[in-house]
Amino acid sequence: MPQTPLPSILPAATPAPRHVAIIMDGNGRWAEARGLPRKEGHRRGVEALRRTVRAAGELGISFLTIFSFSAENWSRPQSEIHDLMGLLRLFVRNDLADLNRNNVRVLVIGEREDLAPDIRALVEEAEALTKANTGLTVVVAFNYGSRQEIARAARALAVDVREGRLDPVEVTAERLGSRLDTAALPDPDLIIRTSGEQRLSNFLLWQGAYSELVFVPVYWPDFDRAALEAAIGEYHRRERRFGGLVARAGS
Repeated sequence: MPQTPLPSILPAATPAPRHVAIIMDGNGRWAEARGLPRKEGHRRGVEALRRTVRAAGELGISFLTIFSFSAENWSRPQSEIHDLMGLLRLFVRNDLADLNRNNVRVLVIGEREDLAPDIRALVEEAEALTKANTGLTVVVAFNYGSRQEIARAARALAVDVREGRLDPVEVTAERLGSRLDTAALPDPDLIIRTSGEQRLSNFLLWQGAYSELVFVPVYWPDFDRAALEAAIGEYHRRERRFGGLVARAGS
């Protein structure tokens, strides 16, 4: 059953940023603060993701990138990794059809070569099923690390130089950017991190060079439309100069 959108705290004429990226942090601490297992925090985090995807579509955001699982997260206890992979499987099985019905496109960025075959198949299924959709694009950063992404792009350019397809003087920032996982996407206008932590944690380091950063004190399971709108409101109070002296209009 369709849900009635909540009243917006943003003025009606306030445009949404084109691309919002979110570091979904604090599931474990949310659970520990309530005497619950970390698994419950991750489960509630999936509910917060559903709310946020719905709110992003209603607010007119074109691209929503979520940091779901970092390349460094593999160092967590195997029991927690098992729980996270189980939630990923459940999310794809239970939510993918709904996302597709709502014209949401799913893209996945990050290293895929070493993923378990069933996880890689889920990733490919999500992208294939929603490929033709034209509404909100949800970009899932899974097994993702920005330094690793930049290194992969640099290696690809190095191979082209070695094979004679590219002159070293042609290695530019634009050309390297074209080899990143996000080459077909606009850079994020706004990066939000929940839980009160104030760092990027190897997320979109290249793409976020001129993004506005907003750190919110709530743990991810408590993040909702009001928190998203508050972050967008803070974004609109900033002046985006991109290194210049005058704020750039229409960003």
